[in-house]
Amino acid sequence: MTFRVRVLVLLSALLVLAGVATASVLHASARAERRDRPQAGGPRIVSGGVALKSPGRMVFRNMAWGPHRDELVSVPATDPAGPRTAAPVKCLRFYAASGTGVCLQAVHGPVSDTYRAVILDVSLHERARYDVPGIPSRARVAPSGHYAAWTAFVGGDSYAGTNFSTRTAIVNVRTGELTSTLESYRVVKDGRTYRAADTNFWGVTFAADDRTFYATLATHGTTYLVRGDLRTRTVTTLRTDVECPSLSPDGTRIAFKKRVPGLPKDAPWRLYVLNLRTGRETPVAEPRSVDDQAVWRDAGTLVYALPGDYGADLYEVPADGTGTPHRLTTAAVSPAYLG
Repeated sequence: MTFRVRVLVLLSALLVLAGVATASVLHASARAERRDRPQAGGPRIVSGGVALKSPGRMVFRNMAWGPHRDELVSVPATDPAGPRTAAPVKCLRFYAASGTGVCLQAVHGPVSDTYRAVILDVSLHERARYDVPGIPSRARVAPSGHYAAWTAFVGGDSYAGTNFSTRTAIVNVRTGELTSTLESYRVVKDGRTYRAADTNFWGVTFAADDRTFYATLATHGTTYLVRGDLRTRTVTTLRTDVECPSLSPDGTRIAFKKRVPGLPKDAPWRLYVLNLRTGRETPVAEPRSVDDQAVWRDAGTLVYALPGDYGADLYEVPADGTGTPHRLTTAAVSPAYLG
């Protein structure tokens, strides 16, 4: 190869690299512009104060494009599609109760993202933070505000498949004592201690006594509803085919997603409600697959997310199997109703 040819090859390579760099800059600029530009026809959003003890309000993660994308916003619970008040706190998953919030965040690094759980006070100020070992998935706070829990994927990326692993943590907000994984708890199955290397937990929901919680346990291809005891550090299996439980305000029922035979592998769930006293399961009137941990708006209504144009929209449906689903608001996920 002559000197002239080598020079031409080098110049050609530099031009290609310059073109790639320019395209990357333009693509990043377009994404940034989309992120910072308010969503056309989207909800009205203004900056302001958001507090976690505001009766009659609902707080959730805003998914609408614009400067407040991913921030926590507050709306009247009676007007969820109305104007949103945004706080400068970004979360991937969120929940709150009794003035305590848990916010699962991404920390963007030069090579890859890391994740953390931030405990928030009533004014959304950080009280504590904890490392999260994977992509955040679920978050809950006990009715008293004294405990918080979160689940993260540490392998795979979907509950619909089988190739995934989770880590579920519980923290005592008052003392800071952290259980980094529920796999450290003793499992009682069929009256006996159960041990298996493939146990996974997710979807904690707390009772009002600051002792009892419920969650999903998966092992050997089967999912179980388990009742946990924070004092004895045990979980006891109750029944099969229960995922992402959510305890009703009166502690008598659990909303959950259930795999239904015959549905597509990537959309296998229907939303059900279990009566803990009678054991009766009632399917709610939502025909679509719900991959979410439902929230009880009140004693008779469930709220949950379904895919939407900007990530997710929030819907509600009666918990007794009657009625029809109703979309509450667009571009929203991870709701918490404040008492």
